[in-house]
Amino acid sequence: MTKLEAPEYEQFENIKRTRDDGSEHWSARELAPVLGYTEWRNFSKVIDKAMIACSNSGRNTIYDFVDVDKIVSAGATTKSIEDYELSRYACYLIVQNGDPRKEVIALGQTYFAIQTYRQEVADRFNQLSEDRRRLVIRGEVKQWNLLLAEAARDAGVITGKEFAHFQDCGYMGLYGGLTMKDIHKKKGLGVRDKILDFMGGTELGANLFRITQTEERLKHDAVDNAADANVVHHEVGCKVRNAIKDIGGTMPEDLPTPDKSIAQVEKEQIAEIKQKRRFMLDE
Repeated sequence: MTKLEAPEYEQFENIKRTRDDGSEHWSARELAPVLGYTEWRNFSKVIDKAMIACSNSGRNTIYDFVDVDKIVSAGATTKSIEDYELSRYACYLIVQNGDPRKEVIALGQTYFAIQTYRQEVADRFNQLSEDRRRLVIRGEVKQWNLLLAEAARDAGVITGKEFAHFQDCGYMGLYGGLTMKDIHKKKGLGVRDKILDFMGGTELGANLFRITQTEERLKHDAVDNAADANVVHHEVGCKVRNAIKDIGGTMPEDLPTPDKSIAQVEKEQIAEIKQKRRFMLDE
């Protein structure tokens, strides 16, 4: 039995479709419930993010996300609903935007990973605009923050208050003593704004390094209490700050704050992608 024939992958294999030319695809409508999405409007947001990732990797979304109409029953009549025929790569990008702590998402990442999104982006990262670089790194930060939160919980950071302090320790190490509240104020953000959404690529990169290295340290050192977890996060933040200082870089608190939030950049890019798709389909 090959790896992708293993029983745990049957849920993905069973909904795979093959065209007359031998090419494979998956229906987005069928993939959604397998990945735990019960409402299409929520899954369509994940598809939008996957389309952005696809575009930033240099591919044309129209070939990996094929628009199709599906006819379904609606009482005594029928209606047409939106669907996509997804390539294996499109499915991979979709699961990459899922919660990596969920077993089904982890299985999906392995099953669909015939090529990696990180390598696709790395091959053309320098060609991306600053805003698109921000999107790529912010996506990585989001994924790793989930893993860091899990590692912190395993280390004894349990309550919301404890986790907030744990986060502050990391920021204070990296930002020379500034707390999350201090950074939020320094950037002039609104009450509901997230500081990570108002960071440039360089600042996001520094925070990504802080997050990945803290997650690794917590597991490697088998930290088992919140106090020690806080110390580790602060130490890692300080080490990243010192590394920036040693290479003559700009301290993160002194880097400029982008005018647009990640949400704004993401909204603009998906609008651009959909406009391009409509144009190509009309040709």
